[in-house]
Amino acid sequence: MTPLLATWDGEVFTVARRHAKDCDAALVVGQQYVLTVEKQRSDAAHRSFFASVNEAWKNLREDDAERFPTPDALRRYALIKAGFCDRRDIVCENNNEAMRLAGMVKALDAYSITTVSERVVSVWTAESQSKRAMGKQRFNESQNAVRDFCAAMIGVEPAALARETERAA
Repeated sequence: MTPLLATWDGEVFTVARRHAKDCDAALVVGQQYVLTVEKQRSDAAHRSFFASVNEAWKNLREDDAERFPTPDALRRYALIKAGFCDRRDIVCENNNEAMRLAGMVKALDAYSITTVSERVVSVWTAESQSKRAMGKQRFNESQNAVRDFCAAMIGVEPAALARETERAA
């Protein structure tokens, strides 16, 4: 079940109307459920992070700029390299099949990192940083790791990248 948005009024939780059908389908009236409180990240933090990735992208060295045609390509690559990713290993019949499969995967997802080792194709895809997919703590961890990675790529300290992002805003 997807996370539910609910409001606490001091006495009871009221689930947002848009989740009513999901609740009717998945929950039993009268049964108790455990709630987990997850703080949402602010829109300002979200915008600041994406602005810093954009700033790093604008300052890439020429050879890196060719590899990353958009800020999103850089962000997803950095997420994967920082470990905020999913990995799938696919065992093929032989190396030729593995090479063919790797080519198809790359064509389907240009942002993935795909490697071939003999007959095993490994595919890494970046985790989504959407508010729905990533809570505040995980987002903070991922944004710090991505900023550090991007700062290293352009040869500056993470704090310098943050200051430059603020100036550009």
